[in-house]
Amino acid sequence: MPATFVPHPVETVRKDTGIGGKPPVDRRPTGGGGSGDDDAWRRSGRMGPRELLKRVRTVLVFALAGDMMFFLSLAVMFYAHQNSGHFDPRTNDFIGDWHPIRIPPVLFLNTAVLLLSSLTMEVARRRIFHELDVVEEWLGLGKPALRRSWPWLAATALLGGLFLAGQFDAWRQMAAQGFAFDQWATPASYFFYIITGFHAVHLLLGLLFLSSGLVFLPLLRRVDYRQITVDGIGWYWHTMGLAWILLFVMLMLS
Repeated sequence: MPATFVPHPVETVRKDTGIGGKPPVDRRPTGGGGSGDDDAWRRSGRMGPRELLKRVRTVLVFALAGDMMFFLSLAVMFYAHQNSGHFDPRTNDFIGDWHPIRIPPVLFLNTAVLLLSSLTMEVARRRIFHELDVVEEWLGLGKPALRRSWPWLAATALLGGLFLAGQFDAWRQMAAQGFAFDQWATPASYFFYIITGFHAVHLLLGLLFLSSGLVFLPLLRRVDYRQITVDGIGWYWHTMGLAWILLFVMLMLS
């Protein structure tokens, strides 16, 4: 009796990719972000890539919301001190202590640089989730998604460094006007240093994350880990850009 061979079923049905892509078959142990399900991962008792991305984003939302509340508290104190002053004992008149200062012109250029860096960051984030490139990585055809997003990440880091250098130049211009931080001048100048200084510290932290990503992203073997890393850095970077826009408008109008 001749032997019969039953061929194994070939998985040819391609699932909905969603945002960030999905492997051609559900059993591939990699993945990106966005919509879609992780049923195969749940059945195996492990966290799927989309579930992991959602959890990372949830943690980031709460952390970044705390940062925005911190900047909001600075804005509240900024406006509250504008009404500060003292009474003249001779005339019994209220004399305000708040004296507006001239915003260094370099801040306008800094704002444009930071907006451009948010654009390059978003391009990098979208490139790392590009479906066709991600599928090639799943198939073991190199790292095209990382190769196309890495230059945009590097451009973002360069623009972030330029922004911080511009902030240092703004502080130098303030000192040249006679409003050095270590010299008593006006509460407005101190709030200028406090607001721009705290934002610069936050952006420096983001720049450190971004620089570390540029070094270690090529070392990550799984594409979903690279996607989650870039996505997290992108969210943080955009939040710092939004915070600066709000703070800069407040400084310029006040």
